[in-house]
Amino acid sequence: MSAMRKWIRIVALLGILSVVAASCGSDSEEAAGDFKQCDAGETDGDLAFFNWSEYMDPDLIAAFQDEFGVAVTEDFYPSNEEMFAKISPGGTGYDVIVPSDYMISILRSEALIQPIQKDAVPNHVNIADKFADPPFDPGNTYTQPYQWGTTGVGVDLGVTGHDIPLTWGLLFDADLAEQYGLSGKISLLDDPRETMGAALKYLGYSLNSTSADELAEAEAVIADAVSRVAAFDSDQYSELVVAGETIAGHGYSGNFLWDFEEGESEYTYFVPDEGGTVWVDGMAVLVDAPHPCTAFAFINFLLDAHNGAQLTNFNWYASPNGAAEEFIDQEVLDNQIIYPSAATMERLEFIEDTGEFEIEYTDALTRARG
Repeated sequence: MSAMRKWIRIVALLGILSVVAASCGSDSEEAAGDFKQCDAGETDGDLAFFNWSEYMDPDLIAAFQDEFGVAVTEDFYPSNEEMFAKISPGGTGYDVIVPSDYMISILRSEALIQPIQKDAVPNHVNIADKFADPPFDPGNTYTQPYQWGTTGVGVDLGVTGHDIPLTWGLLFDADLAEQYGLSGKISLLDDPRETMGAALKYLGYSLNSTSADELAEAEAVIADAVSRVAAFDSDQYSELVVAGETIAGHGYSGNFLWDFEEGESEYTYFVPDEGGTVWVDGMAVLVDAPHPCTAFAFINFLLDAHNGAQLTNFNWYASPNGAAEEFIDQEVLDNQIIYPSAATMERLEFIEDTGEFEIEYTDALTRARG
């Protein structure tokens, strides 16, 4: 639990997000009145779920379908930015999405998600106190937390050996790539904020920098690394390492752990010494969701204590569901990749909404990739 106290300190430092959240907030009861009102357990059709890949236990989907007599279709996206581009015109037919913290601020300010109807989601009381009032969505007015974790580096130690430096340099430094045979065997996330952020952390800057000069330095780092990168991939980065198509990959903690179990080598995942990303993903209902009552029933279902534990035991991401903790496998709770130590938490930052500067991250990554 000491790691969680450090997490709270990190959250407290996110002043920019607090300002953004305050500026786009509105009276929740007034806002909720603009939407169809739902009762707990009410459904109004099948569910269209837009989610990250390999992030949901299929058995939970099946259980929800059986309990509520509805069908669930699930589509996937590789980054918050691609999700935003898909839903922002409206009329997508999706009901529930799973945006990350900084994107929640953007979705709120763009009026793309509707308030959570707490009466329709009684299991909201299961959320742990430390996740109950996040700066990007005070009081969880528009979202309910889904999972949280870190972004770092996964490595095939069977190829590199165990004596590797715990640095972003494995992905960005030409000399280290030559030393450990990584050239052409590296993957980076296809995600502007994560990948530009990793380069910024490597250079000793904040991953939320709004300095054009610092971002230009990070762009140069990535541009130099492109010739050594096998793929920019946000879906199969961990599978690529296990398949031997890459040796080192940039990605999310749980996905690496999940796929490493299937590999035949020895692997590790680490948050680099320079620091990295800590993130919280939330569940949100789109303003034009065709089946909002089914959407709230689904969110409530996932916030059940047993279902929340099952989700974490499946995907190996940490749960914000306090009631679920007693049902989470002990080996999961004890795994410091899933639940990082206090020392690791101190090196982590949340990705913040940088406002008009967001496009600079996207443009920089596009230029760097050539």
